[in-house]
Amino acid sequence: MEASARVLATVVVVVHMAFVAFVVAGGVLALRWPRVAWVHLPAAVWGTLITLVGVTCPLTPLENWLRVQSGGIPYETGFLEHYLLPILYPVAMTRGLQIATGVFVVGLNALVYWRVWRRRA
Repeated sequence: MEASARVLATVVVVVHMAFVAFVVAGGVLALRWPRVAWVHLPAAVWGTLITLVGVTCPLTPLENWLRVQSGGIPYETGFLEHYLLPILYPVAMTRGLQIATGVFVVGLNALVYWRVWRRRA
């Protein structure tokens, strides 16, 4: 069980990273393939709500549970703080920075979808 739980925890991390990347930049795909918006908009809303409201994504507890099942140690922070923050910022993520990140993602996607809408009009 330990090895399979470790592999599954890694799969959850990869899926989580891909989801975060899709939330942040998936709107750009809609410039090329407008139907992607039907998948991206709900994902972007979900990702933004998690960031702005401070809710924990269900993938984080799943990953931590799998870590424990494999004999590892769960992390106490959120997914972004644990994996991305050490890469992007040398200090811990504050609530203000978390909100700013959410606002940036919303603004980026609003700009992209504005362009998509203008192309179609």
